[in-house]
Amino acid sequence: MDQTQRRALVPIFLNFGEAMMAAGAEISRVEDSLSRIGASYGALRTEVFAITASLVLTLRFEDEEFTGTRRITSTGSNDFEKLHKLNELSRECVEKHLSPKELSEGLDRISASVSKPLPLYIGSAIASGAFAIFFGGGIFEGLFAALFGLLICLFQEKLEHRFSNKAFSLFVISLLVGCSACLLAKLLPFLALQIDKIIIGDIMLIVPGIATTMAVRDMLIGDTISGVTKLLECLLWAACLAAGFILALMLCGR
Repeated sequence: MDQTQRRALVPIFLNFGEAMMAAGAEISRVEDSLSRIGASYGALRTEVFAITASLVLTLRFEDEEFTGTRRITSTGSNDFEKLHKLNELSRECVEKHLSPKELSEGLDRISASVSKPLPLYIGSAIASGAFAIFFGGGIFEGLFAALFGLLICLFQEKLEHRFSNKAFSLFVISLLVGCSACLLAKLLPFLALQIDKIIIGDIMLIVPGIATTMAVRDMLIGDTISGVTKLLECLLWAACLAAGFILALMLCGR
């Protein structure tokens, strides 16, 4: 592999790492995958420094080294289907020694793929309805929580990409869902709906539980900077969720 080919690996590796972080991979997984792929291309050392908002990569060969950095803006998602495909591609690259072009093309295919929305909508409806009943709601609270779970999925699909700040998008989504739930209770007073149980069921869909767990895990395994940064980000998301629902209740006089 000549110098030009080695240099071309840097942006490919940065794209790969960014795609993994955008899909919800923990920092140690990103660093380990890039290190293994780097070794498969003959790098003596692949040094990766990743935090929530930045990725720095250095490929060290016998006679030269190449460094690149990438500002990460697309974090906060948990697309495990895409993450699984990226893991498979990394293993295929190590086992079959894919060329840089093949690796780049495989990464482009995965990045362009779109997850099927139907299972997500069905799962969200079932989960939100079940949580509403689990926390003390009745059958109607469960049904309407499931309905608003579908609404949350729709808002996330249509609205999240319009905001550069995930915290603000969560605030808007929680505000809209909270107002919708309160208005529904006013339109159907004979059902005596427990709004708090509906909101509890729906908030479980968007509370950053997985991201918080991964942040704590990063801190426990030594990735302190990344873990603390992610944990603070998760706390901000949770605060925005709470603020959105509280404002909705206040606006609707609940």
